[in-house]
Amino acid sequence: MTPEIVAHRGASQHRAEHTRAAYELALQQGADGLECDIRLTRDGHLVCVHDRTVNRTSSGRGVVSTLTLARLSELDFGQWHHELPDSADDLVHEPLAQPSAGQHERGLLTLEDLLGLLKDGPPHVKLFIETKHPVRYTGLVEAKMLALLRRHGLSTPVSKEESRIVMMSFSRLAVRRVRQHAPRLPTVLLFDRFLPGLRGGALPDWADITGPGVHLLREDPDYVARSAEQGHDTYVWTVDDAADIDLCRRTGVRYLATNTPANTRRHLESGPSATVAQSLPGE
Repeated sequence: MTPEIVAHRGASQHRAEHTRAAYELALQQGADGLECDIRLTRDGHLVCVHDRTVNRTSSGRGVVSTLTLARLSELDFGQWHHELPDSADDLVHEPLAQPSAGQHERGLLTLEDLLGLLKDGPPHVKLFIETKHPVRYTGLVEAKMLALLRRHGLSTPVSKEESRIVMMSFSRLAVRRVRQHAPRLPTVLLFDRFLPGLRGGALPDWADITGPGVHLLREDPDYVARSAEQGHDTYVWTVDDAADIDLCRRTGVRYLATNTPANTRRHLESGPSATVAQSLPGE
């Protein structure tokens, strides 16, 4: 099985994470899915931000839940990475400390905006939405998300396989809430260690897809097969290394989350002998 490629926070190796530019590039690179993290602002808007604060990813400072949408919209979320890229080609094409996109593509991205981008994109592309916990608003995050999905006609797909939305969380309570209020939406239970009862491949009845970190697959590559025997596909995060990509392909992973969609696809198409860095020029 060739894994389906999910752009982790967009094409976030080449464009600043969670910006419109990162998701537009991911779609241009032919990603099968997009992944985002969502948080609630002080005034109740869902925004695509991974961290509890905006300190790392923007020109401002502060806790997302204490800032209004208007204040967050004033910040620049498109600053380029300060760490060295994977290859010299990347360094030539994307100089350090230079913005990777125009100003209009570097601002705050709301979930509403991202859903619009999804609906305008190829019809097969899925959006994997991760709700972050713990947060001060607890279940309000999922409630607001489901209300927004209903307004866009995305909360009641014909089937889970045809759903354009997949909900994910490390929080068991969050996944259960979504199953209770939107039973047709597929769900992923994310985890970074094997909790009691998970290693055998079974999931609680409110979770459809298993979501281990790639480090767990290195430790136990047969886990994917055990999950498949229990009727569950596997979503693995976050996979950029060539050996990890090969591991996912070899074990039958369904969804592979990566920061470099084009590079990862090129590696999958070129076979296990190539390396990701060698197979990709800078984007």
